[in-house]
Amino acid sequence: MITGSMVALVTPMHDDGQIDWDNLDRLVEFHIKEGTDAIVAVGTTGESATLDTKEHCAVIERVVKVTAGRRPIIAGTGANSTSEAIELTQEAKVLGADAALLVTPYYNKPPQRGLIAHHEAIAAAADIPQILYNVPGRTACDMLPETVAALADIEQIVAIKEATGDMERARQLIDLVGDKMAVYSGDDETATELILLGGKGNISVTANVAPKLMHELCMLALDGKAEEARALNQRLMPLHNSMFCEANPIPVKWAMHKMGYMGEGIRLPLVALENRYRAKLELTLSQFDLI
Repeated sequence: MITGSMVALVTPMHDDGQIDWDNLDRLVEFHIKEGTDAIVAVGTTGESATLDTKEHCAVIERVVKVTAGRRPIIAGTGANSTSEAIELTQEAKVLGADAALLVTPYYNKPPQRGLIAHHEAIAAAADIPQILYNVPGRTACDMLPETVAALADIEQIVAIKEATGDMERARQLIDLVGDKMAVYSGDDETATELILLGGKGNISVTANVAPKLMHELCMLALDGKAEEARALNQRLMPLHNSMFCEANPIPVKWAMHKMGYMGEGIRLPLVALENRYRAKLELTLSQFDLI
């Protein structure tokens, strides 16, 4: 089981939007050095929605190659087409990923029985550990706890990334399926509380800029050191908040640019961070000695 701080890795790009492979390599090495426990390639934060299939697979392949077994690699392979999700998930296994992260199908709003059929089909077609990913604020599709429970006995389904930030939902999930699969947070602000409830880690945006601190936070929470974990999370709150002053990954990519790890490149329809947010974000980074 993968535990701890899992970075939802940004995909660095040149100003023309093409992938910056050299800086992608640098980011992988940065995370290994700074203690990140696992790397998520081409998830939402990695701009999976605007990479074509060839690019998507190329990023997974590159991250696997550079990591060279030093950390588990989770490949984002979700899609709102079941056949496309199957194709990407099968390819992730071939490319050497350790697990696949499957966001709920977005835009087409499947019913709960459709979500069950979708994930049953992927699990039957791709023999790789699979992590469900529920983020209704982005997908307009909410995978309910009873639906997760219906999928929990499928061998390939090993975890869920729950990104609602709802601690009652987290408690319900852990009570229902915590003995069958890992429950991960997908919300940096509330990750500490989810882990203290029995969750196994956090798939993090903040870890892009502060991997060492996010690793420390997850270890404290996993060790049950609630007071210390909550104190560190409170200290990190301005950083968490700054990563979402505009739509993810706009702020985190700007932050990584200011930290010197990449240029300003981002794919349309996303654009660089609006000017009015830049000074505050840079001040927050400086307060954490990141720039």
